[in-house]
Amino acid sequence: MTRRRLFGSLCTLVFLVNLARVVFAPLVEPLQAAFATTNATIGLTVTLAWLGSALPRIPTGYLLTRVPRHYVVGSTGLVLAAASAFIAGADSVTEVMVGAFLMGIASGAYFIAANPLVSELFPRRVGTALGVHGMASQIGAAVASLLVSAALIVGDWRTTFHAIGLAALLSTVGFAIMAWRTQLPEAGTDDRDLLAAVRHQWRIVLAGVVVISASGFVWQGVFNFLDSYLRTRGFSGGDARLLLTGVFAAGVPAFAVTGWLADRVRVVPLLLSILAGFALCVFALTLPFGTAWVVAVALVMGYVIHSLFPAMDTYLLGSLPDRHRASAYAVYSGTMMLLQATGSWSVGLLTDAGFSFPSIYRSFAVGLAVVLLGLVIAYRAGRLPTGARA
Repeated sequence: MTRRRLFGSLCTLVFLVNLARVVFAPLVEPLQAAFATTNATIGLTVTLAWLGSALPRIPTGYLLTRVPRHYVVGSTGLVLAAASAFIAGADSVTEVMVGAFLMGIASGAYFIAANPLVSELFPRRVGTALGVHGMASQIGAAVASLLVSAALIVGDWRTTFHAIGLAALLSTVGFAIMAWRTQLPEAGTDDRDLLAAVRHQWRIVLAGVVVISASGFVWQGVFNFLDSYLRTRGFSGGDARLLLTGVFAAGVPAFAVTGWLADRVRVVPLLLSILAGFALCVFALTLPFGTAWVVAVALVMGYVIHSLFPAMDTYLLGSLPDRHRASAYAVYSGTMMLLQATGSWSVGLLTDAGFSFPSIYRSFAVGLAVVLLGLVIAYRAGRLPTGARA
């Protein structure tokens, strides 16, 4: 029972750290209005949040070879609270960028410490546990636009960060109490050599990096500018934010269903199928059909892309041995995040240079198709690992 309560506190924290990463998407227009900035500047701000989420992952993996997981998780909650307060008091877009980077750092360190902990709390139901944890994370993404809309009604964009900071502080205190009361698993005590873990597990780490960095780069560019793209298709600001909420809400069941499914089917074909579906959705989003088509494709895309994350985490955390789990996962996660983090900035630069959203997104879809073809060839040739080395 105490493990379940600790898991519940983790779900509360992951709700907040993921909310902090995606909250800048519905704030693109308000921040541009507040600071009179360009698409490229706001795209860079969003990128910094995700870059911040990428940079601490490998150092956190090393830290976990020395420090218990729950200490790191609690620390990330405190950083998130402080970063939120800093942004709420920002007087320039530069200060917002710094705060976004710090919020990203909190989220990146959290996932590296918390995901292995979740898999070790429930070793016989790794996919299911990660799916529920991911579902809580996705709810944070789903309510981001609603939270921003509510904040703009009762105050301004700063109100959003006041709320996140207070909630993060209270949730961290709750987690610390539950961790103190729980007998924690000892599965990670043998994970003491990050480089040895990477040398032994480099094949599955590389496979994970290729799949998630390619798809994540595209997803970053799509969802962070979905509000702006939808306005070019005739959506009002309120309708665009509502559909963005729907896109993230569609990912809520995706985590639970795909996590459950990943415990029961071959995970590599599942991953490849999801990647193919996402590429098709990105291309379909640009087709010149009506509003109903755009809404339907966006919702399906939200479900498909969010299915990829629990499947990948199960692929890695469900097969990595205890002595390699956190270290190998940290290197995978840090690398793929660095590669995908520039997706928003790239789209901002391309649109400022005069390229249209449809041409950018179609090019992204073609690039994903090329990556998918290479992965399928490698899988059929037996070169794509189906699990970690024992």
